[in-house]
Amino acid sequence: MSTGSNRIQGSGQDAVSADVDALDYDYTNFYFGSGDDAFALLEPFAEWWGQVQPQGYYQYELPLHSAPSTRVDVEDTKTHEVRKGLINFASYNYLGLSYRPEVKQAIKEAVDRFGGGSSGSPILSGTTQLHKQLADELAAFKAKEAAMIFPTGYSANVGVIAGLMRSGDLIVADQYAHASIVDGMILSKAKSRFFRHNKPEDLDRKLRGFEGKKLVIVEGVYSMDGDIAPLPEIMEVARSHNARVLIDEAHSTFVFGANGRGVAEHFGLDAEVDIHIGTFSKSLGGQGGFVAGSRALIDYLRGFSRSRFFSCALAPTVVAGITRALQLASAEPELRTRLWENVEIMQGLLRDGGVDIGDSESQVIPIMVRNDAKVFEIGEELLREGVFINPVKYPAVGKHKSRFRMSISAAHSRDELEEGARIIVDVLKRHHII
Repeated sequence: MSTGSNRIQGSGQDAVSADVDALDYDYTNFYFGSGDDAFALLEPFAEWWGQVQPQGYYQYELPLHSAPSTRVDVEDTKTHEVRKGLINFASYNYLGLSYRPEVKQAIKEAVDRFGGGSSGSPILSGTTQLHKQLADELAAFKAKEAAMIFPTGYSANVGVIAGLMRSGDLIVADQYAHASIVDGMILSKAKSRFFRHNKPEDLDRKLRGFEGKKLVIVEGVYSMDGDIAPLPEIMEVARSHNARVLIDEAHSTFVFGANGRGVAEHFGLDAEVDIHIGTFSKSLGGQGGFVAGSRALIDYLRGFSRSRFFSCALAPTVVAGITRALQLASAEPELRTRLWENVEIMQGLLRDGGVDIGDSESQVIPIMVRNDAKVFEIGEELLREGVFINPVKYPAVGKHKSRFRMSISAAHSRDELEEGARIIVDVLKRHHII
């Protein structure tokens, strides 16, 4: 492939070379380029994309033709077929609430009363009675003084971190922190450091010797590995350095803990953690994010979280559905029980089949392939044979750590779990992964 003068900084190679398989390249090869034209990388990227999209990248953004239930109809954009009844291990929807009749009814009633959208930012005309009700019920559920709603989980992390920390402060986050955490750190202009994943002793080293405001950031459940933060040890280190602690419970709120409040509750540290962030898209099957904490914290962030301040508020229809899902999650703890039973079943089936699922301790189960060249081919076979699951490769995870990320729902039946596990094991054996 010819790219003219366009070259990747530091690589010493053209963006795509004719004698190299296009799949040996990835998005990182098109991040930097020489020259003075901001569009200089578009042509070589388009040429590369034209080759790799049908070879595997097409498996991202496949349109669903049904609700994100345990079986889904998915449009195969390579063959232009709609593949019906695939076992769904790709959607979050951990408690199976997004398509419950009660949730859909609440949404319909909100449409009749409020119309389609908020038509304003939260601080102006975008806040409805439904938004206030959700914030109040969420704060009560989390046993906090107050809570605040964001349009997305991404904007919650960005808005809270950049809204609280300043130039000259220090933020130390786990190296596997979500992109929204990293972007919030960048926007805050604070000094940023990362400690080795789940290693409190390295956190101690990164905090040592710094005088000034400090914030430690961890996740409850890590979204690509399914393991949980060693929160007691993290808290001990943070407090020894007078650092505040933020926990992102995107994948653990409504799932972990005696009341479903998250990993912080699971460890009995709910009251010790300073800032609790979560999402509505994972366990509740909706959309949006939130922060919960002291009244003083929420009131301060209301004025300084630019990602909320300058965004349109969540649509009332979405808020109505989330509120009803929250009520169902609170009233039906058996949903969490069923989810954990399904997690145990699936992890057992995969391990018995010889599948490497890493250190997963949650409903997020990595299916380790560790072969970047094969992961798309395997994903295509899984799709054709009846399983909808997402392939993940560099740069979303490290080189040679490619995998499939499986999400388990309380709504999955035993038959669906067994059939899905059988298909996955058969395909991985066929490719000599196990």
